Amino acid sequence: MAFTFQINDDVVWNRNERLLKKAEMNMPKLIHTEIQPTRLVEIVADNHFINGFKAVTSEREISKLSEYGLKRDEKLVLDLGDHYVGKFTIDIDSIGSPMDAPLYLHLKFAEVPAEIMAESKEYDGWLSKSWIQEEFVHIDVLPVTLEMPRRYSCRYIELEVIDTSPKWQASFCNPTFIAESSVTLDDVEKIELADEQLQAIHDVSVKTLQDCMQTVFEDGPKRDRRLWIGDLRLQALANYATFDDVALVKRCLYLFGGMTTEEGKIPANVFTAPSLIPDDTFLFDYSLFFAVILFDYVKHTNDKEVMEDLYTVAKKQIDFALKQVDEAGRLVLDEAWPVFIDWSNEFDKATAGQAVFIYTLKRFIELAHQTNDQDLNIYQTALENMETFAKEKLFDQKKQQFIVEGTDEINVASQVWMVLAQVMNEQTNKEIMTEAIRTQFPITGIATPYMYHHIVEALFVAGLTTDGEKLMKNYWGKMIEMGADTFWEAFKLEDPDFSPYGSPIINSYCHAWSCTPAYLIKDYLFN
Repeated sequence: MAFTFQINDDVVWNRNERLLKKAEMNMPKLIHTEIQPTRLVEIVADNHFINGFKAVTSEREISKLSEYGLKRDEKLVLDLGDHYVGKFTIDIDSIGSPMDAPLYLHLKFAEVPAEIMAESKEYDGWLSKSWIQEEFVHIDVLPVTLEMPRRYSCRYIELEVIDTSPKWQASFCNPTFIAESSVTLDDVEKIELADEQLQAIHDVSVKTLQDCMQTVFEDGPKRDRRLWIGDLRLQALANYATFDDVALVKRCLYLFGGMTTEEGKIPANVFTAPSLIPDDTFLFDYSLFFAVILFDYVKHTNDKEVMEDLYTVAKKQIDFALKQVDEAGRLVLDEAWPVFIDWSNEFDKATAGQAVFIYTLKRFIELAHQTNDQDLNIYQTALENMETFAKEKLFDQKKQQFIVEGTDEINVASQVWMVLAQVMNEQTNKEIMTEAIRTQFPITGIATPYMYHHIVEALFVAGLTTDGEKLMKNYWGKMIEMGADTFWEAFKLEDPDFSPYGSPIINSYCHAWSCTPAYLIKDYLFN
């Protein structure tokens, strides 16, 4: 499992203020909801839950919170009852003799119980430990209303008294969490599924998406808090099937369209604070996906204005990518513009990258038809060449699988993306995925719901509905069995306690690219 940071500090950026103004016109007003903790809990060991811990109801009662005076090294854990994103306040007073020393307080904010038990001082991963959701606070005078200035993504909040003095204890009351999102669950049309497990998967998907819908579609409200284009494509699809907030999709499209390199290339992600800032990270497939997101948006809304504003931006991504295709129709990848496909570097991504480009070209050509693009023939010819190369050079007729040229490597990502791109006919697609199930299932080495989404959808596209549903239940259903209130950034069925960063304390347990079962269920199973 690997990801390489890109540093491209020589990029010259072009800001299209007209497009960015339209992005700001679609800025949502966040909805704030007051949440009161539902109970006090104890965190106990249980290997059936993620990273070996679960929350159980404490003998202490939340209604009597103010009666529990805490002294040195004593703690309690609040349970909000569900996962939320927002800010925390609590009233604190002293009990006993006069306050002859400051209160030294340690607060932890956790999406899953295991985060409470993890020690931040032991973390030594490659992501910054500044993402760890904990605070150390000195309070000189009580009583006080402690208002935490940061935004947190959590369900559990631990209050640990590091020290007071032997003469007095700290007392807590009125804990309040102000949750925020651009949407509410009331905005979703309720669906009722006969299958209880599918219903639970659908509902947790919706909650995951809600908590990632802030002023943009964030990739993770706990960590990164950015607009990534790969996540956006999947969030938009799930959004159309649930909240249907088209303004937020429009805003995100305009943000990417309004901040490109001098040559017109789209960054993989953008920051929105303290101002609008494009990141100096570029991914081949993510740049292409701008055209796909635009296609999906126009198909869903028939919004001609957005189409007119952003078509040229999408076209430039296609033109950049075509420079990587040789006369034979072969995609030649460039390390300076890598293809993502998935976190894992355990498989060669060349064939999958070829398929992603074919998938994108088919959608872009439909946009080109609508705009009467004079270059339409160029794109149609490129598509024909790339599909012909895939069929003649990358498809092994005997094995009924797509290979990687030069090594004959067969991996699941190659099959999945070629099926999604519908390079072959329906019957062959079904044979490809049937063979993939026989030879490559159960899947190993893949740890992202991002890739699992594409595998499940490819099974549905290939007509293997039962297999797709089974994989969705096995993967997302297992997260729920292990305590998920929202779906996670990373999860390996063969290694449930896996962390790409070496500790659960830095993992994101509410992540955008895991929210898609709501879309998959509605589009492939419910209708």
